[in-house]
Amino acid sequence: MKSIRWLLLAALALASATSLAQGSGPTDPQIAAIVVAANQADIDAGKLADSKTQSKDVKAFAERMVADHTSVNQSAVNLVQKLGVTPEANPTSDSLKQGGEANIANLKSLQGAQFDRAYIDHEVTYHEQVLDALDKTLIPSAKNAELKALLVKVRPVFVAHLDHAKHVQASLAKMQ
Repeated sequence: MKSIRWLLLAALALASATSLAQGSGPTDPQIAAIVVAANQADIDAGKLADSKTQSKDVKAFAERMVADHTSVNQSAVNLVQKLGVTPEANPTSDSLKQGGEANIANLKSLQGAQFDRAYIDHEVTYHEQVLDALDKTLIPSAKNAELKALLVKVRPVFVAHLDHAKHVQASLAKMQ
């Protein structure tokens, strides 16, 4: 599990490191690909959690992740279509996809409370890192005003997700 978290953290850190090394951040098409990859990883994990968990709190959280991240992805797709931008795969988006797949593979091997804790622990870490990437790399690097506005608009959703995940995490810890 720690290696999966590390892979996801490395992917998000790569976006920051790349921007520092190049003196600029990712391009708008690269940001679009990163946003879609990050959201899809959470949608996939949420769908798995919804189907596996017996906890009503974890199930409610997973359903919210699927709904909210699907909505964010649809907004991103609509925007890039409107702007005529094609998302550009990049090391960060590719790493996020791989990390998401590794997370799913790990979660599939777990059951019951062990699954719930692993899923929620991952969600806390993941949302912390996404917020860090939004604040330090993605929002500052976005050149298109509409793309930047979308990133700024969805940021509070990620904050709410983090708070919700931490609440569920705390309730799961009390059950041990």
